[in-house]
Amino acid sequence: MGHLPKLIEDLALILFTGAITTLIFKWIKQPLVLGYIIAGFLVGPHLSITPTVADTENVETLAEIGVIFLLFSLGLEFSFKKLMRVGGAASITAFVEIVFITISGYAVGRWMGWSNMDSLFLGGMLASSSTTIIIRAFDELGVKTKQFARIVFGVLVVEDIVVILLMVLLSTMAVSQQFEGFELLKTVFKLLFFLILWFITGIFLLPTFLERAKKLIDEETLLILSIGLCLGMVILATQVGFSAELGAFIMGSIIAETTSAEKVEHLIKPVKDLFGAVFFVSVGMLIDPEAIMQYKWPVLWVTLLTLFGKFLSTTIGALMSGQPLKQSVQVGMSMAQIGEFAFIVATLGLSLGVISNFLFPVAVGASAITTFTTPYMIKGSDKVYNYLLKVLPKSWIDRLNRYSSSTQKIQAESNWKIALNSYGRIALTNGIIILALFLISSNFLLPFLVKYLENDTLARVICLVVSLGVGSPFLVAFILKKPGKMAYKELWLDSKYNRGPLLIIEIARLVIGILFIWFWASNLLSARTAIFIAVPVTIVLYFLFSKKIQQFYQRIEGRFLVNLNARDLAAARQETPSPDVFGKSKEIESNLAPWSAHIVDFVVNQQADYIGKTLMELSWREQYGINIAYIKRGEKLIHAPGRNEKLYPLDHVGIIATDEQMQVFKPVFDTSQPLEKNAISVSDIALQKIVVDEYTKLKGLTIRSSGIREKTNGLVIGIERSDTHLLNPDSNTVFEWDDIVWIVGDRKKIQELTRQAK
Repeated sequence: MGHLPKLIEDLALILFTGAITTLIFKWIKQPLVLGYIIAGFLVGPHLSITPTVADTENVETLAEIGVIFLLFSLGLEFSFKKLMRVGGAASITAFVEIVFITISGYAVGRWMGWSNMDSLFLGGMLASSSTTIIIRAFDELGVKTKQFARIVFGVLVVEDIVVILLMVLLSTMAVSQQFEGFELLKTVFKLLFFLILWFITGIFLLPTFLERAKKLIDEETLLILSIGLCLGMVILATQVGFSAELGAFIMGSIIAETTSAEKVEHLIKPVKDLFGAVFFVSVGMLIDPEAIMQYKWPVLWVTLLTLFGKFLSTTIGALMSGQPLKQSVQVGMSMAQIGEFAFIVATLGLSLGVISNFLFPVAVGASAITTFTTPYMIKGSDKVYNYLLKVLPKSWIDRLNRYSSSTQKIQAESNWKIALNSYGRIALTNGIIILALFLISSNFLLPFLVKYLENDTLARVICLVVSLGVGSPFLVAFILKKPGKMAYKELWLDSKYNRGPLLIIEIARLVIGILFIWFWASNLLSARTAIFIAVPVTIVLYFLFSKKIQQFYQRIEGRFLVNLNARDLAAARQETPSPDVFGKSKEIESNLAPWSAHIVDFVVNQQADYIGKTLMELSWREQYGINIAYIKRGEKLIHAPGRNEKLYPLDHVGIIATDEQMQVFKPVFDTSQPLEKNAISVSDIALQKIVVDEYTKLKGLTIRSSGIREKTNGLVIGIERSDTHLLNPDSNTVFEWDDIVWIVGDRKKIQELTRQAK
């Protein structure tokens, strides 16, 4: 009989125990993460009455892989453009909350007598809330469509990226044991440099490769390729001094901008679930009941800090961002719990050997308590708001309302702001690429040339020529590319006083560009040669070939923008609302905020009982006080639809309403025809045909306008026309005389339609 490795026995024990506990936690409607942690406690070394994991070292390795895939999946769901769409309100709220709770966590840790690193990691553990717990609570309480929920989701997005960056800073501080401001500033600059460089390079290369290799990549290959890219970026991140988690997150966020993002997310989910379960079980294995009892007071203080500190800081942050008092209280009450990131941060500290073991039981205890209190906190937000209305002076309430109203009325960005933002993007992106090319030429190209060429001077000249040639598109763009098109022209033509500052900016970036060239040349040649030969020659060549260089840069930029927007374009082709629709919704919402109204995008249920009725017949505005801002039907967008417009299955409808109106109206919108009238058994589904003649009266109508889908609860799958067979015809196909139309649908309804035609 062959020897069975202990790791396989341990995996069997971990997964079986995890499956049983998650079944129980699903039954009692609690987060699965807590179930896995309890499973880890059951198979851990601190409980003697149950079987125990033997090979803990290999389990820890699997747990590290689990963290990598958790962060990779988070990156797939993230997308940097999603962060850009979050908006100022959520960003301000998140930053206020994170800064406050991180500093407070550190202060509480020091107050309890903990070390510097334990206190710092406690602050980092408290910096994020639990997306899983909040979404579950919102679903159970039916508040996902309320206005404050949108702010909460935005805050969670910002929290994710900030906590990732915080992990990098914590790991750097833990390794170097340096707390000086200069070291932190250097780390932040290095982090931002590599983040931007990786993102630009990844977006330029990866979507193009995936698109061109689409025919060769099946699901198996895509899964292997995605995992390979993830682990490759993990290695790269660790090589430059960052954590493996950051590398996994960055690669996920790059793939999130490709058209393969949804498929990769679907393929990677089982892998993430498997290794993620092992990670959370390994967290539970570290729980020591004696330690929890020993540190019961720290658990209590951390729990109280989480409940009241997060509520207070998030509410203040929401108020500062211009949200009304009621909405700010609702946001604050929703965020008062510890997220899954707390365990990842704690694992990072333990792996680096810089924090004490008792942080885990403290985090788990506080997380368990705040998980159970979250639904009650959200439910009690209205009572807290009403209490504040009673105790706060009326003058304070009026000032808060005026501040909220005035903040929401701020108009669109000025031309100067648009132009300066555009200048900043040009300088930042091209500057990062120029710096990266300089580092590559100095650290890789020059040593390579020196190794194979006997003449050191010749090697340096070749290195300079090649590197400046490769960097020419980005140097020329840094110096000459015009920003913000219309905004720049309007500034130049609007007032003579604008021209002076614009000229100063243009001269400044010209000087900086020349300094780039001089620094590059002087690093490879002598300073005198750089000033009198290299710089003048480079400037003359750039000037002579500037037009061709700019054209080449435009091709590079065009490819980057195509890759960056590929996912949105693909979504538009699949008849989902474009980001422009939601961008316009945000613009409208800024004007609606003083009335506490907002826009929610609903999708018409295929079985809704109001399908085919006009808005006038529905009279929703008169009955419920709501308005319809738009109807999105495929690629057709109907702004401010008229009273004769009808709603059809899968239409996207933008509803303008207050939270109270939305709560009353949503059940009406979600209603469908009674199940007993609509339910179709398998035996009732039939493939039947009808003929387009004088009886059916379909001639000249399109499939969509004929209403066949609604009348038969089915689909037109084919049309026989003379000798032609149209399979899965487009919904805009027009029926002609003697067409034979094949329909899959409810047998009785098709027969009824045929009888009516006769």
